[in-house]
Amino acid sequence: MDMSPQAAAEHFDVLIVGAGISGVGGAYHLTQQRPGTSFVVLEALESFGGTWRTHNYPGTRSDSDLYTFGYRFKPWTSAPIASRAEILAYLGEVIEENDLSRHIRYGHRIISAHWSSAENLWTIEAVRLETGETVRFTAGFLWMCQGYYRHSEGYTPEWPGMADFKGRIVHPQTWPADLDYSGKKIVVIGSGATAATLIPSLAGDAAHVTMLQRSPTYFVPGRNVNDLADTLRQLQVDEAWIHEIVRRQILFDGATFARRAFEEPDTVREELLAGVRAFLPQDQVEKHFLPHYRPWRQRVAFIPDGDLFQGIASGKASVVTDEIDRFVEGGILLKSGEVLEADIIVTATGFNLNVLGDIDFAIDGQPLNFGETVTYRGMMFTGVPNMVWVFGYFRASWTLRSDMVADFVIRLLNHMDAKGAKRVVPALRPQDADMPLQPWIDTENFNPGYLTRGMHLLPRSGDKPEWRHSQDYWTEKDEFPAIDLDDAAFVYGGQVTQAVAAE
Repeated sequence: MDMSPQAAAEHFDVLIVGAGISGVGGAYHLTQQRPGTSFVVLEALESFGGTWRTHNYPGTRSDSDLYTFGYRFKPWTSAPIASRAEILAYLGEVIEENDLSRHIRYGHRIISAHWSSAENLWTIEAVRLETGETVRFTAGFLWMCQGYYRHSEGYTPEWPGMADFKGRIVHPQTWPADLDYSGKKIVVIGSGATAATLIPSLAGDAAHVTMLQRSPTYFVPGRNVNDLADTLRQLQVDEAWIHEIVRRQILFDGATFARRAFEEPDTVREELLAGVRAFLPQDQVEKHFLPHYRPWRQRVAFIPDGDLFQGIASGKASVVTDEIDRFVEGGILLKSGEVLEADIIVTATGFNLNVLGDIDFAIDGQPLNFGETVTYRGMMFTGVPNMVWVFGYFRASWTLRSDMVADFVIRLLNHMDAKGAKRVVPALRPQDADMPLQPWIDTENFNPGYLTRGMHLLPRSGDKPEWRHSQDYWTEKDEFPAIDLDDAAFVYGGQVTQAVAAE
């Protein structure tokens, strides 16, 4: 990398990493709430969308409703569960309607981000992918909206015999454009939201699709409509009002469901299973759809119109609950001794955690070990100045938190201006000295594989609200606006008055 003075850096007040749903939302909030702030959005991909740009397997759709997954400021007017194309169109409208494209630089992969306390600046180096040229930026504040997993590759376990398989092995995250699956026998390994989306989409053209799961998962089948929204439209209520009213209803229902999952797990379990029984006979439900864990310990996937179960009931798809012994030439040998024949094996087995975008971070010349920091409310980190990371919710829509974090960032920037401060660093307070430190997330209550595999890479948390990511939207929506920016957890510096006194 050229670090010479000749490599001129372009300066911005704020640099946003990523043009997915969080980055586009952050850009909108900056233009609306803090006009005059100079900012740039750097995106490695050729266009906006993030996850919705990279995930293009058959049937890609949201597993959250778009009234809450969509922005609070942009009404959603279609079916609650949306396709990839619909979500990209929605994001495109936000960019066009608010003239955000002039702030976004596509095809820029960030290599390093180094903080200097002497200058109170981040220096960011990126590669312009089209030319291979290294470009430099400086920024007073870094807003990390890159998500939390590696876009370039999904997670596929190493099973014995994979090289022996004569067919094709595909991960949904890198779905090949040339894959012809018509008339083919397909085995989809996994039973999460991705598998549940893929299987009904593949089943129409494939000879047969088998969902191979190690253990059952909870699902919620339901109509892909919102009756309240449709009723309000019949009454000719303004779409902005409909969006807000329906959003509040969904959030209220979500809070009730989450509470009941903890307080009445057996009742909630039966309610969830009743949804499956409406499509499948009892023997299939008992064999393949009775999870061994309490509801909400893992994300519950919504199945619009029960399409997964309709595919199974029709015979176009089936479920096998077993473990893999090894891959063989013609498919998969199970530990039960059965061989699942396959032309194509799809590993819907999750993704790889990617902490801070594979960027080389350093603070005043020292490499940043992110796993040794302590998180401030899941968005800032001890010892890391002028940086916020958007990490959303597992049990509620991601965008709910990205909107709240945006409000916090703008309030923090305004507060720094008012104090004349150039930097802010989270720090444990004297009363936090003996606070026990824990993993980033309580895996006792939420334990998807990507988190358990990568927990050591993530910051630690404490046992106080300030020092953990509670994953509780219904509490945080009230706590975030009330955050005391003069609390001792925020250490400000670089004030103009300090510089004058030093002279």
